[in-house]
Amino acid sequence: MITIYHNPRCSKSRATCELITSIYNSTNEVTEVIEYLNHPLTVAQLKQLNAQLGCTVREMIRDTEAQYKELQLAETNLTDAQLYEALAAHPILLQRPIVVRNGRAVIGRPPENVAALFA
Repeated sequence: MITIYHNPRCSKSRATCELITSIYNSTNEVTEVIEYLNHPLTVAQLKQLNAQLGCTVREMIRDTEAQYKELQLAETNLTDAQLYEALAAHPILLQRPIVVRNGRAVIGRPPENVAALFA
């Protein structure tokens, strides 16, 4: 199964979905598209996603969003728990798109990053 955490207003997210549909998913695996702005992830789900990505929680955060500055998330003394809470409360901060397949995940920026999940 392929899971895509998607923001339909984001061109990179749309391009990643198109790449998966037209090129990478040649075996027609079941694909679940989750519009995470309408269905925000819980802290537990974010932690699981982070483990699948194999990155720091900070790497999951979009530092170009207004909320990033408003919430002062650049502060280095914030704990991972505080960062997860911020992501859960403000899903716009989540990097996008994130694609999960076979227990592994990648951030589709650029969209070609998803190729690693199909190699």
